[in-house]
Amino acid sequence: MFASPSLPLTDAAATPYLTAAFYKFVALPDYTERKAPLLAFCEARQVKGLILLAHEGINSTIAGAPDDVHAVLAYLRQDPLLADLQHKESISAKPPFYRMKVRLKKEIVTLGVPGISPTQMAGTYVKPQDWNELITDPEVVVVDTRNDYEVEIGTFAGAINPNIQSFSQLPDWVSQAQALQEKTGRKPKVAMFCTGGIRCEKSTSLMRAQGYDEVYHLEGGILKYLETVPPEHSLWQGECFVFDERVSVGHGLVPGPHQLCRCCRNPLPEGALDSPLYEAGVSCPRCHDHTSEAQKNSARERQRQWEKAKASAQTHIGATHPAHDTAARTAALLPPGSPVLYSFRRCPYAMRARLALQVAGVRCELREVALKQKPEALLQASAKGTVPVLVLPDRVIEQSLDILLWALAQHDPESWLPTDAAMQADALQLVAQCDGDFKHHLDRYKYPNRYDLPDGAADGLAHRTQGAAWLATLETRLAAQGFVVDRQWRWADAAIAPFVRQYARTDAAWFAAQPWPALQAWLATFEASTAFGRVMKSHKPWQLGQTQVTFPETD
Repeated sequence: MFASPSLPLTDAAATPYLTAAFYKFVALPDYTERKAPLLAFCEARQVKGLILLAHEGINSTIAGAPDDVHAVLAYLRQDPLLADLQHKESISAKPPFYRMKVRLKKEIVTLGVPGISPTQMAGTYVKPQDWNELITDPEVVVVDTRNDYEVEIGTFAGAINPNIQSFSQLPDWVSQAQALQEKTGRKPKVAMFCTGGIRCEKSTSLMRAQGYDEVYHLEGGILKYLETVPPEHSLWQGECFVFDERVSVGHGLVPGPHQLCRCCRNPLPEGALDSPLYEAGVSCPRCHDHTSEAQKNSARERQRQWEKAKASAQTHIGATHPAHDTAARTAALLPPGSPVLYSFRRCPYAMRARLALQVAGVRCELREVALKQKPEALLQASAKGTVPVLVLPDRVIEQSLDILLWALAQHDPESWLPTDAAMQADALQLVAQCDGDFKHHLDRYKYPNRYDLPDGAADGLAHRTQGAAWLATLETRLAAQGFVVDRQWRWADAAIAPFVRQYARTDAAWFAAQPWPALQAWLATFEASTAFGRVMKSHKPWQLGQTQVTFPETD
């Protein structure tokens, strides 16, 4: 989803900003009651940043004037549970943050594995000055537990990159990684590292729980290593990504040369500024193909407003604007008892459900789900814990096809439901093939590192070929009649198109080169449609108490 541009508007070179990063795993049974007074204290001292609170502890990075940041740290340490709270400091000339947020979470760093407790079972801490000796031991498997875009700009020499997009994917990688398999009846020694140490505590706890006895992690993380180990003795290569306006740091925690994409919030890849896919505030080569033209136009307008504010020396970021009176209007559109849809924008299953609800005109409350931090309300509504889920006053519908068919049973203004029984049976069979064999091959083609693929097929291309065989049958149908089951767009088209889109975007150039003109035209028409643009609008992840989001939106 898009994030508002957040570049500094004034020259703050004369003002030093102290950044403090800290975390602690400790039982905080009253963490919900801590939010309001902590936020009020930070705001009173003009400290900005993000503090996460959960039952398992606290995780934060904050910044401001040195005295104010130290005042917040002192406020936290007056609590006996946080009296020994450790933190890391760095100085910058520009403000790293523009807002102060205190958020309640299920986990302070999301792994998604129940029963993992760093306070009870973590790996062995290794001091930065002893780290080199450990990771140069040939018997030690060194694992970088960070996301792929972080590893891309820097890591330790010889470290394994699991190629994960979120920390919650690490457990699956651990269970399949060849480097972690037993040899001669013994599990290997493992050394893990991350930015500041928090992910390592969770990941080494996971390893201990899975029977790895010799597990180590870098105390204080990469940041402490870069702060204390001289460059001439360092095994670190590149820069370390940090989640603030510094973007990256090097030895001595000196801000690095990297810039941030304001769309995907990831560091710009090398050569991005020279790429035709880069547009300030709108896209970069990494995310350009993942947003629609409507979304890009929206980002362009936000960038224009930011540039206008900068030119007139007005504050555009983090300012408090008058609230728009949307609550009454939303309440009128969503009376008590309205359906609630838990969804995730890019999930093809959720996409097909939204397409059907939109065409049927079934108005519901949309709750966008962050998959790495699923809301408790979703888990209470559905034990499966995956999207989409439609909550009705009298029941819960947990499967995407059931949601789609339920919506069309309420209202079918565009005749998505075939009237012919044989045609409906044909549609059901096609969608079953899509959700079965095709989805199996699609997953392994798109995410080969998540699966234990055999030697010689680890790149997933064999599954691309197997998926292509089914797409060839779709090509034959579409060439003959224009759509999946007959000569008009039906529910089966809406159910299948999101998955074909995901396949096509895995390697767009390869897909475009295939002899599938009818399939390619059908997919292009779908992606250019008004209906697709509307269901793909970005929304912030839902949190309890926030303003309701109406779906479909009214014009």
